Amino acid sequence: MTQTTFYLTGQERSHLATAYAKNKETGLLEPIPPRPEFGPLDRPPQGNGGLYSTATDYARFCQMLLSGGRFQGHRYLSRAAMKYLTTPQTGDLPTGFFQNDTFGQHGANYGWGIATCILRKPHEGVAAMLSPGSFGHGGAWGTQAWIDPVKGVAYVLMVQRSNFPNSDASDVRCDFQQAAANALAKR
Repeated sequence: MTQTTFYLTGQERSHLATAYAKNKETGLLEPIPPRPEFGPLDRPPQGNGGLYSTATDYARFCQMLLSGGRFQGHRYLSRAAMKYLTTPQTGDLPTGFFQNDTFGQHGANYGWGIATCILRKPHEGVAAMLSPGSFGHGGAWGTQAWIDPVKGVAYVLMVQRSNFPNSDASDVRCDFQQAAANALAKR
């Protein structure tokens, strides 16, 4: 992952994808600058955001996760680390981002591993095409990655939109994953 960093150089900043936010008055998407708290060299990396990457690097990362911590013949994460990532560490607590009626109260269908959300049981909507044990997470700007080790598929949705309404339950994510699952079923 040679193009993934918390600290962008001047050249990397010039290649940064434009981010958008919906104007509350007009409803139109408008370009917005990167958040200033992410990326200053005098600050430590933040665990809640600010990691910049490319689609290629992120796809490699997801392929490594899909391959149980291995990529192109090299082991990057131990089997023990993968177990922590893919096993709920939260017991039977309802987790995930579906803790209200708006998003179907599907919290009991998920558990949190270390840095990932794990699907215990598929449900209608964004999880309908995923297998139990699928894991992933969404980013603050709408990016999503879900790894389905049963089907051998990584779903990666790259979005650059601030305040994307619950990207974990968005129609965009649902439609994208369903279209991908349908295309893969035709193969």
